Amino acid sequence: MHYEFTPRGVCSRRIEFDLDGEIVQNVRFQGGCDGNLKAVSKLVEGKPAREIEKILRGNTCGFKQTSCADQFAIALRRALDGQNE
Repeated sequence: MHYEFTPRGVCSRRIEFDLDGEIVQNVRFQGGCDGNLKAVSKLVEGKPAREIEKILRGNTCGFKQTSCADQFAIALRRALDGQNE
């Protein structure tokens, strides 16, 4: 299933991904730190959503209380809970 999420408090403007059951695929960030977010996308490809959520949840960026990775973890939780924007 395809999911779209609008992050809050970070530079990226949109996060899109697919879940095949609980396996994460096709992660795409719009905006944000291009190289870092491409790396995140590659690292999470084919991994279980719950595992990724545990690793990324709570990561911060500079002075912010969140990060694009943390926002992705939030998006995964919402997708797992059946909430899609």
